[in-house]
Amino acid sequence: MTLEEELGEKLRNRKLTIAVAESCTGGLLGSRITDVPGSSEYFLGGVIAYQNEVKESLLHVPQEVIAAHGAVSLETAEAMATGCRNLFKCDIAVSITGIAGPGEGTAEKPVGLTYIGLATSRGIVSRRFQWKGNRIQNKENSVRAAMEMILSTLKMEG
Repeated sequence: MTLEEELGEKLRNRKLTIAVAESCTGGLLGSRITDVPGSSEYFLGGVIAYQNEVKESLLHVPQEVIAAHGAVSLETAEAMATGCRNLFKCDIAVSITGIAGPGEGTAEKPVGLTYIGLATSRGIVSRRFQWKGNRIQNKENSVRAAMEMILSTLKMEG
């Protein structure tokens, strides 16, 4: 069973809904979730918030958060997940923001740096990742990590 199939089964069995807010993955997580037949039972939709203006206007990420911490930060990932959960009125919202590469990395924020946020009724869980692959590999690793985080959270919640 693939990660997306396992995720779909768990969401369907628990009658939970999910939505996504993606930046560096460009919709790959939503695509992967909807690869599973019947995913319309639990997947509500997503926002590809590539530009900061979209993060601010659609997901209500405070401009101050982006100004203080950057678009690629734990704080922005958490705000994106919270905004996504509020927008879609879903049980689980997941966000991904990062630097897929190959350019635009810095010493403080190197290529492959990714933050994933997960918002549920129990609060927000977020994690930092540092991938070492190329652009496609970094996107794939981020999507896999997001699905694993969701599954881990579902297991902890019973």
